[in-house]
Amino acid sequence: MSDTHSTSSHGHGPFIAAIDQGTTSSRCIVFDKDGRIVSVDQKEHEQIFPKPGWVEHDAAEIWANVQQVVDNAVQKAGITSADVKAIGITNQRETTVLWDKNTGEPVHNAIVWQDTRTDALCKELGRNVGQDRFRRETGLPLASYFAGPKIRWLLDNVEGLRERAERGEILFGTMDSWVIWNLTGGVDGGHHVTDVTNASRTLLMNLHTLEWDEKILASIDIPAAVLPEIRSSAEVYGTSASGALAGVPVASALGDQQAALFGQTCFDQGEAKSTYGTGTFMLMNTGHEPVNSYNGLLTTVGYRIGDQQPVYALEGSIAVTGSLVQWMRDQMGLINSAAEIETLASTVEDNGGAYFVPAFSGLFAPYWRSDARGVIAGLTRYVTKAHIARAVLEATAWQTREITDAMTKDSGVDLTALKVDGGMTSNNLLMQTISDFLDAPVVRPMVAETTCLGAAYAAGLAVGFWSSTDELRANWRRAAEWTPRMDAATRDREYKNWLKAVERTMGWLDDES
Repeated sequence: MSDTHSTSSHGHGPFIAAIDQGTTSSRCIVFDKDGRIVSVDQKEHEQIFPKPGWVEHDAAEIWANVQQVVDNAVQKAGITSADVKAIGITNQRETTVLWDKNTGEPVHNAIVWQDTRTDALCKELGRNVGQDRFRRETGLPLASYFAGPKIRWLLDNVEGLRERAERGEILFGTMDSWVIWNLTGGVDGGHHVTDVTNASRTLLMNLHTLEWDEKILASIDIPAAVLPEIRSSAEVYGTSASGALAGVPVASALGDQQAALFGQTCFDQGEAKSTYGTGTFMLMNTGHEPVNSYNGLLTTVGYRIGDQQPVYALEGSIAVTGSLVQWMRDQMGLINSAAEIETLASTVEDNGGAYFVPAFSGLFAPYWRSDARGVIAGLTRYVTKAHIARAVLEATAWQTREITDAMTKDSGVDLTALKVDGGMTSNNLLMQTISDFLDAPVVRPMVAETTCLGAAYAAGLAVGFWSSTDELRANWRRAAEWTPRMDAATRDREYKNWLKAVERTMGWLDDES
């Protein structure tokens, strides 16, 4: 191979490639030994909305896009498959696809995690027990979010599908499984596997045994024949069969939020990461035992490296964070760009007595109240749009505090520091406010693409590219850190006011049933 294609700064690696199959796009990033980005390629796919509340993706389109971004990223880096030691996978979680194992054709569009068509089915499955019917085994409430009920819906609604599934002709996968099966050969010997983190989002895996739960399969009425084999998050599942990375081991899979936890090197109990995007997902490493939540969080698998003990996590989600800033821009016209919210909020010292609880689609963790709607409380003639802007940023910070409080109550472990990623982390005032409200340091890494980095780290560990999690920790670099500056009395008073405002959101909708 001649040197002319490769940039002098990168030479010939070695490298790790990570595929991120996300909700709106698929991308591939090539990383070097220092965990730095060598090249990136990304491609969006269509969002299909057949009915209100229904969201679908074309899995065949997604697989075509994945192949394209892998080939383009390799080409942009000016390298060959010989330079790439492993491929890691991270994916949008819970999105569900069923396909014919003999033709490789999906039997229906994939049903996306946001899709609510299984609401009624979930209520029916709850019977007299309710949302917590499978919580002890799975760590999850019965909700339309998870993959299991989506499988059942497809079996019930696609003509002749249940019979084909029982005959062993149909395979189920979350997007990690779909990508790995195709990547490792598809109809020609593709490996039908998933990892523990993705399996933990189906409502079908027992958190304690890390195996499919036969009782739950019987209750939801899903034939075991469709399910992939559950493997660790960091091991070689097979070899890429075609394209620019043919012959490279496929060596990791992690759901996107777990991949971010791994990419942020949250390897110790009490370490947590929060990803600030449209909504916000926060995960805390709780060690080798699953911690039941009595405070509205999910219990999930954080990651498992090879045959080491699994690491569990508590997860909390906030529905509206970045989307509140978009709402201020697009619906209210109070700012012209997202970045302006910081400038505007910085013109005042405090919130002027105003609190904004953005329960636009109800309250998520730790309340789970679908009857709640947004409020702005504490208004007086004194309040300006700058105070509202400040209240908007404080809303994200207080919601983060509520989740960390729930995590501490559930786990008995205090938060040591919060590692942050996602688009909103460029807002320095928000980061300072979160540190003030949590009374803990907030740390932003050098490489913002922590989801892809996590998949790359896990794949690199699996093939010995990196020797240990200690080496990964040394590799992770901080770009910025914020430490608390607020006195305790102010923090406590403000938190009390915030919680009072949250109460005002509840019961806005009358009982819908």
